[in-house]
This record gives sequence, structure tokens and C-alpha cells, in this order.
Amino acid sequence: MESLRIATRKSPLALWQTEHVAQCLRAAHPGLQVELVPLSTRGDEILDRSLAAIGGKGLFLKELEIAMQRGDADCAVHSLKDVPMELEPGFALPAILPRADYADAFVSNQFETLAALPQGARVGTSSLRRQAQLRALRPDLELLDLRGNVNTRLAKLDAGDYDAIVLAVAGLSRLGFDGRIRSRLDAPHWLPAPAQGAIAVESRDDDPRVLQLFAALNDTATRTCVEAERAMNRALHGSCHVPVAALAQLDGQQLHLQGLVGSAQDGHSVRAQAQGPADTAEALGVQVADMLLAQGARALIDAS
Repeated sequence: MESLRIATRKSPLALWQTEHVAQCLRAAHPGLQVELVPLSTRGDEILDRSLAAIGGKGLFLKELEIAMQRGDADCAVHSLKDVPMELEPGFALPAILPRADYADAFVSNQFETLAALPQGARVGTSSLRRQAQLRALRPDLELLDLRGNVNTRLAKLDAGDYDAIVLAVAGLSRLGFDGRIRSRLDAPHWLPAPAQGAIAVESRDDDPRVLQLFAALNDTATRTCVEAERAMNRALHGSCHVPVAALAQLDGQQLHLQGLVGSAQDGHSVRAQAQGPADTAEALGVQVADMLLAQGARALIDAS
């Protein structure tokens, strides 16, 4: 019987996402044996420093890619927002699944919205993108670092370490924490990370069997949107070191892209948007990046 081994991080969200991919695979290929290979990554292990300080979100991928190169796994599942804009040579993304809710969630035990927070309230997030947008909307807030998986972050909020925290809606929903979402932080006033809410499968690019198995899981509309967002980020040389936000949305055959580059220090930001045919996602991303750079995005990026 044909089998497939999927490498995954050990966090509850990563395991949920990987099991979701496994179920989709089993449905598309009856009889296929799918095995999860849980691994620990440096990004999961080093929690006392920000991701930007220890090398970025690529730390969540490295051990999984090594497992594929060694032959210990056939593929890996990631949150696409954690995948670097340029893949390591020899790897491909054969499938991007239908996107879940792209928005960020405002989570608090006492307050309904960001605007309802009292002056000087403590808000937890380790994302420079979220910090930049929080500073723009509420410069009075005290922003505190917050690392760890979803369950750990909620536990820290419940322990009283923060008045509110900001997490991705998709991650909360996938783990059954919809009830913790007090309000959605939504476009156009608030933009998500590029590709937020999308699950991606990574494999070696020289493994036609795996590439073929995952072809049935690829969602064309989601891939079009996230390719525009990632192209914008790539053109800006963005990473988790840089407060970059993007959201692409399809309307028929028209693709609309909004982009933002901000400062996590003072909340100053530049924004741009454009639209074009859906089959020009890459070019649209570059166009919006150029518009942001023309407004001074480079200085914000260099300062972050």
C-alpha cells in the first residue's frame, strides 16, 4: 500500500494543520497511508527572545527541510505566513490549501475591542507588523513581547500578564478557540501578514510522486492571492524582521492588493493598493511594492 510521511512541528496548531492535510489526502487518494513525523524546531525551542532576534520564521522550517533531505519525511506542512519568500534550492510548494479567515483577532478577557482598552493597557504580541499597526491606532498602549504556541499565549493572558493579546483568527478557530475572539482586526484599517490563514505543503522539487499526490489539494484562488502578497513582500526584501502587511482579494478575474509597511517604534506607516488581472499576481505584487518604496518604505524597512 502506498504511504506518505509528513513532517510537522509539534505545536497543537501545527499538528492540527498537518492532520487536516492528511485527511484531505486520504479523501483524494483512498488507500493512501499517511503518517505524521512530529519534529521540534529551533523556533519552537527558543522562546525567551523575539523571532527577529534569533533569525526569523525560517527557523520553523529548517529541521523539517533537513528531514526531507535525509529521507526521513516526504513532505512538510507549514503556515504559509511562516515560509520565507525564497524557498531553499531543491524545494517546492506543490499545494496551497483553501485559505481560512485571514484576519487578526483581538483577544481580551475584559475588553471588547482595541478602542475599548484603557490608556496604557498592556498588549502582548511579538509581531513587528502587529506592533506597527497597534502603535498607529493606539500610541498610548504598552506593547509587550509574547512568544509560544496559541495555548501558551492564551494562558499568559488568563494569568493576567496582559490586558489583551493579538493572534490570528485562523489559528484560534482551528484549535476550537472561536469563543476567545472578541473582535476581528480587519481590512482596510488593519492588514494581515502576507499569506496569513493559508496552509502550504512543502516537498522536494525532484519527487514527482509527491508533487502529483498533492496536485488535487491545491486551491488556485488562494494561490493567486498569496502569490501577489508574497511577491510584494519579496520585492520589499521583507521578512519577520520587517513590519510588512498585505492582503490580496479576488473579485471575479480581478485581483486587488493592499500593502503596508510600518514602524514598530512609532507607528508611522505607508500604504498602497492596486488591482489587475488575476493572472498577473506576481507583477501586481511588485507594482504595489514599488508604490510603497516611492513613499519611503525603504527607510522604515532599514530602521526596523
